[in-house]
Amino acid sequence: MTDSVPARRTVVQRGLFYEEFDLEVLYQHRPGRTVTEADNVLFTTLTMNTQGLHLDAAWSATQPFGQRLVNSMFTLSTLVGSSVAQLTQGTLVANLGFGSVGFPHPLFHGDTLYSETIVTGKRLSNSRPGQGIVDLTHTGRNQNGDVVATATRTALVWCRDSHDATSPTRGHPHEL
Repeated sequence: MTDSVPARRTVVQRGLFYEEFDLEVLYQHRPGRTVTEADNVLFTTLTMNTQGLHLDAAWSATQPFGQRLVNSMFTLSTLVGSSVAQLTQGTLVANLGFGSVGFPHPLFHGDTLYSETIVTGKRLSNSRPGQGIVDLTHTGRNQNGDVVATATRTALVWCRDSHDATSPTRGHPHEL
């Protein structure tokens, strides 16, 4: 006697389609990311940034913050990267650009970065049918709630009905 196993629906993790971005929602991206010394040194050296504030512990100790700072470009990359799974994984057509970027408080080794995003505007693309433009404001806070980074970003995303549900890189969450 053989047990019959019913067919399972397939659900692929993805970001939001244009229609799903909501101007009334605060999207909190979890888990947070605790930044290590190795993260900072690797990112800084990979990007050829020789700033002593990121690499030289003895010299940085004599500077206003008294210790090395996490590279702000690492902070920005992690801030935006942490939003991908929830907002744009497989639904992004292109990152169109950044507006204002700020770092109002330093991030240090051992701090945990928590990220959140609000949608500040959206419109259908005039030149690319089936796609929409979404304006996002990302905010990063450390474990104490201090804002360590902000960035505005404009992204081009797929509309639901124009999305290729059969693409392995842009899976659709419904039955395939």
